[in-house]
Amino acid sequence: MGEYTQFEPGQRAPNDGEYMEVGEDAFHMGINNPQHVTLRKGERFPETSNHNRKWKKMKQFR
Repeated sequence: MGEYTQFEPGQRAPNDGEYMEVGEDAFHMGINNPQHVTLRKGERFPETSNHNRKWKKMKQFR
């Protein structure tokens, strides 16, 4: 069973990290000026700017 990759407002963050708002057109065209939030494990996701959008963890490059 895998880990969820997209989260709705109000859900709790599974891990510390930076999350970005993604939407229905994000794969093809991207979202102009998407919101970014930094959350600690267990904190709740804030509201998105559009009801069709969700939160997705940004990849970490080291």
